[in-house]
Amino acid sequence: MALLSLLDVYVSFGGPPILDHLNLQIEEGERVCLLGRNGAGKTTLMRIAAGESPPDTGTVTIPDGVCIARLTQEIPESLPGNVRDIVTSGIRTDDHSEDWEKDLRVDDLIARLGLPEDRAFEDLSGGLKRRCLLAKALAAKPGLLLLDEPTNHMDLDSILWMEEFLLEQKIPLLFVTHDRAFLRRMANRIIELDRGKLASWSCDYDTYLVRKEELFVAEERQRAAFDKKLGQEEAWSRRSPGARRTKSNARMEALVKMRAQRGAMRSVTGSAKMEISEAERSGVRVVEAENIAFAYPGGTPLIRDFSLVLNRGDKVGLIGPNGAGKTTLVKMLLGQLAPTSGVLKFGTKMEVIYFDQMRDQIDDNKTVAENLAGDSDTVTVQGRSRHVISYLQDFLFDPTRARSKAKVLSGGERNRLLLARLFTKPANVLVLDEPTNDLDAETLDVLEDILVDYVGTLIMVSHDRAFLDNVVTSTLVFEGDGVVTEHAGGYTDWRNELARIAVAKRTASMGTATKPVAAKSAPSAQPGAKLNNKERKELETLPGKIEQLEAEQAQITVQLGDPEIYKDGGTKAAALQKRLHAAEAEHSTALGRWMDLDARKDA
Repeated sequence: MALLSLLDVYVSFGGPPILDHLNLQIEEGERVCLLGRNGAGKTTLMRIAAGESPPDTGTVTIPDGVCIARLTQEIPESLPGNVRDIVTSGIRTDDHSEDWEKDLRVDDLIARLGLPEDRAFEDLSGGLKRRCLLAKALAAKPGLLLLDEPTNHMDLDSILWMEEFLLEQKIPLLFVTHDRAFLRRMANRIIELDRGKLASWSCDYDTYLVRKEELFVAEERQRAAFDKKLGQEEAWSRRSPGARRTKSNARMEALVKMRAQRGAMRSVTGSAKMEISEAERSGVRVVEAENIAFAYPGGTPLIRDFSLVLNRGDKVGLIGPNGAGKTTLVKMLLGQLAPTSGVLKFGTKMEVIYFDQMRDQIDDNKTVAENLAGDSDTVTVQGRSRHVISYLQDFLFDPTRARSKAKVLSGGERNRLLLARLFTKPANVLVLDEPTNDLDAETLDVLEDILVDYVGTLIMVSHDRAFLDNVVTSTLVFEGDGVVTEHAGGYTDWRNELARIAVAKRTASMGTATKPVAAKSAPSAQPGAKLNNKERKELETLPGKIEQLEAEQAQITVQLGDPEIYKDGGTKAAALQKRLHAAEAEHSTALGRWMDLDARKDA
């Protein structure tokens, strides 16, 4: 049964259509990811699907009994009541469940999302506000859940929990996300909104990227062939048509149609062209922290006994729960906040620019161009003078948008504006706090490329696993209770390291546990009996077999920590889990047998 049907939906705000007579149908069991460039109309489509705004023309059909709930991209600063009141308000008025069932549902959601039920909404952090709004949407028991950038402002634990929860509950989804790891795990279908049209891709994200590139190449070839044909016809029209007037008139009419067709074509939006203005190189040693700690008066320590040497060119990512102290640590490393104990040493010639996740540096009452350059018509980038409109076009702002008030910008456009503003300032230390929020995939790719090539020092707070993997060289992980540990590589490297440690601990504990089992499970040989030739050969081969099984367990554990294997609904993960249990049993048996034979070899 179709949960949502959009037929011939058209929306325009005065310019080219945002939604150009598109059709969409979502069935039960589908988890559909909606992709598109910033400003393409994704949020408009979500609002129409949720029934919050009607299309200019077209039909939206939602079957009776199907509830659609939506988690919006924007987080309101305040809502009346505490967390429990807000979650309870999500229950539909036509929900005829018993009161105790409703209370139990609210209690379960509050507990699962780790929400402080008595706290006022306005006192919550950005991540807790988003979790509260998610709980409110889930309280409605929706038949289709619409999520607009659900991972924004959420920490990794909350994102991983949400992935597990949504997969477990099997709630049909239509979602917009910039988080490629979330996309890869959650989506079983991808739709793309491009120049007002909607294309559907029944495949995983990586296959979609390949097919999209092939489609783009084919489209460019078709456009080139059309332009060549149009050029030939234009050249013919400038010559005097021949004597066969009827044929000439028909050809001229065809030319007029071709001109109209070319004029109606909408070109693909190009990629952003970002570059960072680089200052004079800093000293080799940027900052050195020796056993620093920090605690607010009367509070528990946020940072304990932390040491770090940050050199020029290092790219460090920070991972941890909301409120763990990531921003506090960044401020200490920049000298903006003094530690309560320990020593901080700073290098020379540091030029720092800071990307604020709350976007407080943007004035909504000024235009985009004024936010960038004030009253000036030019900006200086890498020592070169650029016209402000031309520079903004590098960040995908057309001239009309550049002269619009900043308050009308989407979340992704606000991010691009802030990046455009910051990158005009020379810097050799770049601090980015959640830079990926709301950015489309193409802009993320460009940002990744320039950060990888950046020769300065990078400190980045992010919950985007793919972005961390692609950019940082080391990761600082907030383990809890003020403990911060450093790990080489990105998010996946850290998870793999945890998996290897877990396997080593489990192997050690299993070895200890199997000692009495081994003596009991070998009744065929009398204690002290000499080994026969077959047993001697077995004793020689067992260490290799044990080592092979340990390696297999470690490999499977690492695979189970990779979100990509869950994108098929968990089938592959279940098979790996089954093999892991079998390998553990084989390892236990082999280890017990080896211990028995090794004890008898000198008899």
